[in-house]
Amino acid sequence: MKLKVTVLIDNAPGVSTKTEFGLSYWIEAGGQSILFDVAQTDLFMENATKLGVDVQSANFIVLSHGHFDHGNGLAYLNSGTLICHTGCSARRFRKNDSWNIGLSMSRQEIEAKFNLMATETPLQLFPGAYFLGQIPRITDFESQTTPYVLEDGSPDFLLDDSALALATQHGVFVVTGCGHSGVVNILEYAKRVTGDSRLYGVMGGFHLKEVNRQTQETIRYLKENNVKHIYPSHCTGLPALSAFYNAFGSKQLRVGNIVDL
Repeated sequence: MKLKVTVLIDNAPGVSTKTEFGLSYWIEAGGQSILFDVAQTDLFMENATKLGVDVQSANFIVLSHGHFDHGNGLAYLNSGTLICHTGCSARRFRKNDSWNIGLSMSRQEIEAKFNLMATETPLQLFPGAYFLGQIPRITDFESQTTPYVLEDGSPDFLLDDSALALATQHGVFVVTGCGHSGVVNILEYAKRVTGDSRLYGVMGGFHLKEVNRQTQETIRYLKENNVKHIYPSHCTGLPALSAFYNAFGSKQLRVGNIVDL
């Protein structure tokens, strides 16, 4: 399966495209199109028009998790088949300032506008493309703490944080939103869901801020698995980006960049 990913929103702007804090990718694979995350506003649509992409024509809209910088752009779409985890609409807040970081649209509003397919279990969108559902947390260095709480005050470990696994002839290519589940957890589950132990690439938010144990273990894992294409973006901090550049030559993604494999 040929794969092409166009960056509609990422933290770094392109030459003629604007940006905001968030993420949105346009994915073309197997003759199908997937709008993966929609950032905060309608800016992803403005950039898409400049890049020759019609986001309203997507066969699927996939929401990686229920944070405002990945899903509030849903308000600007007319309709479509929306895939997400069942917990995406949870009301959630930052611990330190009680700021609401969840989606602006309620579950009822989403259901009224979209053909909603919410699932905790993996879902095949079409042959070779899988929404992973709830990611098992199996490592001892990922998703150990959280700066977020749910409406009832309990810790929010973003159990709805998911990803896409796309089968290619060279192995599995994984697209993450923020990587709250942990990149290694996500990649291990992608292997399990697809039945392919070969990891071809990973792209998206890695949620790594510093060069700490989690960053070092993630780099070690990617080296051990001979992952060929590594594109950390969005919520990956500068120290971690630098570590990935030193380890793999990974360069920061910008709006308008295209990954064509």
